Amino acid sequence: MKKEIVNKYEVALVFKKGVYQGILKEGKYWLWNEEVRKYDLTQPFYAPMELNLLLQDPLLAAALEVVNVKENEIALHYENGLLKQVLAPGRYTFWRSVVVNEFVYADISKIEITESISRVTLQHRLLLPYIRTYNVENYEKAVLFVDGKYAQTLESGSYTWWKNNITITVGKADTRAQQLEINGQEILTKDKAALRVNGYAQYRVTDIEKALLENKEYEKQLYVAFQLALREYIGGYAFDELLAGKETIGPFILQAVKEKAAALGIEVTGFGIRDIILPGDVKEIMNKVLIAEKNAQANSIMRREETASTRSLLNTAQLMEDNAMLWKLKEMEYVEKIAEKINNISVSGNGVLLDQLKQMFVTK
Repeated sequence: MKKEIVNKYEVALVFKKGVYQGILKEGKYWLWNEEVRKYDLTQPFYAPMELNLLLQDPLLAAALEVVNVKENEIALHYENGLLKQVLAPGRYTFWRSVVVNEFVYADISKIEITESISRVTLQHRLLLPYIRTYNVENYEKAVLFVDGKYAQTLESGSYTWWKNNITITVGKADTRAQQLEINGQEILTKDKAALRVNGYAQYRVTDIEKALLENKEYEKQLYVAFQLALREYIGGYAFDELLAGKETIGPFILQAVKEKAAALGIEVTGFGIRDIILPGDVKEIMNKVLIAEKNAQANSIMRREETASTRSLLNTAQLMEDNAMLWKLKEMEYVEKIAEKINNISVSGNGVLLDQLKQMFVTK
């Protein structure tokens, strides 16, 4: 005979020759040749033999809480209100004791999380292997595909789904104003002048379902639409006409592309030409024309100035002819200008100084 002591928060199972005999709770016991296995009531119970055989004992069955997690299920095990572990499909047993065990079952064969699980819990590290998360930014819209089929349109926010063998794809589109570069376009004008045009277009996605569900690579399609409209416009004008009316390119292109862009779920808001690059020979001819025009303008300005100067001299001569005092003042003005440039003037003879100067500088 031997003495066995079962402490507080412990329980013991008695076996005799491998056959379960009963359960012992807190206390002192005298046993013969029985085998005693003790268990901590605060820890999960792992059956030493087939659990169904043990559960035939009503006392043991009342002391245990059996958790059955089915296929395609998980169970969230909360211990005293805190998430302790995530239970995969299987059978688990826990002692009914001072530790409060709670279980939340979740069906992960679907993608929607319909169970009452807080957002904080869904972000717990223990649940990460079972969760897939997608974020749609404030400036984005998205469409959800489940097994390749359109399911719904997603507004901005954070979305979580169960991770399973169901394929989920999220297509996103930026709804902010965007710019499309249209560079290096080699285009012939109506008079066969080869030009290289660089431009840009501004747009924004307004209908994500049209953009992603009804069209493939909507940005490339929009690029082609602008490219064709630009070629249509430039090909309809001669080179000189194009340069004269280049401010009308933007409105024409926008109007030409507007309907096609709407079919793509896009609104075009602007178009502009950065530069028009001319071939080398055409550029040389244009430079010569420009130089000739500037020379002609310079000659015209010089002729106008000469004419105005001659007219002014004629008017001055007529006034001096009619007014002797004005003639004298003009003489004094000439003397003053001469005096500014000459340091010494030697005058000989008995004549009057002004008469001598007049003889020097005024033709008779």
